[in-house]
Amino acid sequence: MYQIVVPQTIFQFFGEDDVEMIKEMVQIIIDTNIQDLKKLDEFYNDENYDLIKRKCHKAKPSMSYIGAIQTRKLLESIEEDLENSQSTYELLKSDLEIIEKELKEFLNTL
Repeated sequence: MYQIVVPQTIFQFFGEDDVEMIKEMVQIIIDTNIQDLKKLDEFYNDENYDLIKRKCHKAKPSMSYIGAIQTRKLLESIEEDLENSQSTYELLKSDLEIIEKELKEFLNTL
């Protein structure tokens, strides 16, 4: 059912007791980290690598919280070689589409 997101990891990080908090935290990840990362194209076009690095760095913990370890590795790869990371970013965008869909499905199951 899930390709990238690991629901059990979400419960481990946020606890299984407070469903409202889980919903809130997952929604924050969707609204901030995922959306920020989906908009990196404009920063690549402007060669604003400092901002790309900051957005990727900020999103790494969230990827761990939702179990998206391979996606976190993509973020780390982008950070390590910013000026040559456009192709890695294309992979990241594919992951982000899947993650956003899976997180919304996860929220609907709570």
